[in-house]
Amino acid sequence: MWYRSASFILDRQHQQQNDTVTNPDSRPLSPSSSAMATENPNPSISMYYQTRAAHHGVVTSDWLAQAQAAVGGNSDDAVSDNCVSGGDEECKGFSVVDEFNNWRKQPDLAEAVAAIRALASVIRSSQATTMMELEIELKKASDSLKSWDTTSISLTAGCDLFMRYVTRTSALEYEDFNSAKSRLLERAEKFGEISYKARRIIAMLSQDFIFDGCTILVHGFSRVVLEVLRTAAQNKKLFRVFCTEGRPDRTGLRLSNELAKLDVPVKLLIDSAVAYSMDEVDMVFVGADGVVESGGIINMMGTYQIALVAKSMNKPVYVAAESYKFARLYPLDQKDMVPALRPIDFGVPIPSKVEVETSARDYTPPQYLTLLFTDLGVLTPSVVSDELIQLYL
Repeated sequence: MWYRSASFILDRQHQQQNDTVTNPDSRPLSPSSSAMATENPNPSISMYYQTRAAHHGVVTSDWLAQAQAAVGGNSDDAVSDNCVSGGDEECKGFSVVDEFNNWRKQPDLAEAVAAIRALASVIRSSQATTMMELEIELKKASDSLKSWDTTSISLTAGCDLFMRYVTRTSALEYEDFNSAKSRLLERAEKFGEISYKARRIIAMLSQDFIFDGCTILVHGFSRVVLEVLRTAAQNKKLFRVFCTEGRPDRTGLRLSNELAKLDVPVKLLIDSAVAYSMDEVDMVFVGADGVVESGGIINMMGTYQIALVAKSMNKPVYVAAESYKFARLYPLDQKDMVPALRPIDFGVPIPSKVEVETSARDYTPPQYLTLLFTDLGVLTPSVVSDELIQLYL
């Protein structure tokens, strides 16, 4: 396994960026408005796809310290207090789903990180008087977020990892409740901070694999892949990018526009031209909606066929994915996962007797992937199961 620590890579960089995250004002909503916020406005289409445009561990103490040092130890966020100074009536109006949706309004914040921020607010606003009550309240809030969109892999994994990291500490057994609650809140905010910075760590880790003169094929719009390419451009590397169109939502068009703003040479391909263009490609870079126990990934529809073509032509396939997308799933085939449906517009009327495939994502087995760039390091697919054990242990 090729493995390199995040701090080792980042310490080599002279460029230091300061990230600032501000918390949008959150106010308690009435029960009726909270119910409306929770309801899926279009039940025929999964919430996964409706939020796709705004796309989206316990980790070891060694990694936490390492990542903290890697990003310079700057606190980049100040989470606003909710229901701390308010009365009981105000606290009763707190909704974790509303808080989650407030955080999701930030364009660069991943869905799982928004959930982590919202769960931290639950601890802050809790009126519980014992650790058992607080843990039960957290569990209910986590379940509410996971049920908000059962098709989102990163949302479920992020909530599960938050619960494991925040509540699994023996020190809580020997402290009074107020001290224990403060410790939980401290750990929750630390987890949110590390998760938020994961994208930057991945971008730095990937730079040794992008060389001058290379051609990179990307599929769909992934913000972590965009960060990888942006960092390479800022490092004055010379490369060009092939973007698939990403039908039917044309997310590749969005990525090509972002790359054009960075003055990166970019070529747009129709999805069916991948095999035709693969001989010009040096590597494939894709994101992931979820990394599963086998080391494979679940990602935007079309990723699997791109990986098949790349494998047949001996082109490396690299995956960029944050550790909060590591999920306890083991799909055996394409149908062995919760479907995420999407609308399909062919531009012409489709007869009612014609069946249309509307799934938004597919599963790529590990044998077609070369390396996974994560905030835990650069991993081979075979090591993912080991990392999952460490995360969820």
